Amino acid sequence: MSFYQKTFPDLEVAVKNNHQLWVTLNNPDQMNAITTPMIDSLTEVLRQADFDPEIRVVVITGKGKNFCAGGDIKAMEEKSGMFAGESNELRSRYQHGIQRIPQCIENLSVPVIAMVNGAAVGAGCDLSMMCDMRTGNSKSKFAETFTRMGLVPGDGGTFFLQRVIGYSKAMQMFLTAKSYEGKEALDFGLLSFLFEDSNLESETEKLADTVASLAPVAQKLTKKAMKVSYLHDLQTSLDMLASYQGISQRTADHFEALKSFKEKRSPRFSGE
Repeated sequence: MSFYQKTFPDLEVAVKNNHQLWVTLNNPDQMNAITTPMIDSLTEVLRQADFDPEIRVVVITGKGKNFCAGGDIKAMEEKSGMFAGESNELRSRYQHGIQRIPQCIENLSVPVIAMVNGAAVGAGCDLSMMCDMRTGNSKSKFAETFTRMGLVPGDGGTFFLQRVIGYSKAMQMFLTAKSYEGKEALDFGLLSFLFEDSNLESETEKLADTVASLAPVAQKLTKKAMKVSYLHDLQTSLDMLASYQGISQRTADHFEALKSFKEKRSPRFSGE
């Protein structure tokens, strides 16, 4: 049995069009709130996908009407599950629990798209910001509601959100807890693409096909280069890019691209 055909707690996994891995958060009764089993499943699946040469793009979405509501309010109230214990225990639970998600996603070389099919609130909003692109429709909703709940974004939101929309807008979202939906979310920079409600999945699949159709090695190295270049100085970026170019310029895919250009046809990339 394929790894992706296994049963994963609070997660559904499916391969589409050979090279797309669709990962669906599956806790709809709690608006796909993040659970410890979901953290375990998600990090396991994403690490496997990054190692799998057949997977060229990952799409993360939510089951039902919501993307992800973040933390489980009932568990917070009951001080149970990932919210059990006093301050020092909670600190440790975050470090060894939900913070494994941003650590995992930030280290991925495979491109990741968040298909935001509904509310992405709190840690759910942060999860979508960890991805490389975000697609949505009129029902997509983003909000950083931590301060409204008397909390801070312990899952890494202050790191990721400002990388997507900028420092000032990120500060605005955190300090007002205002929500942004549909076209407003697109204009604010939270969405990369806004599609018609009924076409969200099909258009996201087309986008994933576009990503998967390009040279996989070059795609992964470019993604890594973007992340390093955002955080480091010019010379560090140039040194890294020289190395990455040295690798990519001797791949079979590079020579296939040159050949297909001369022959006026679409390239057939193998990931080699």
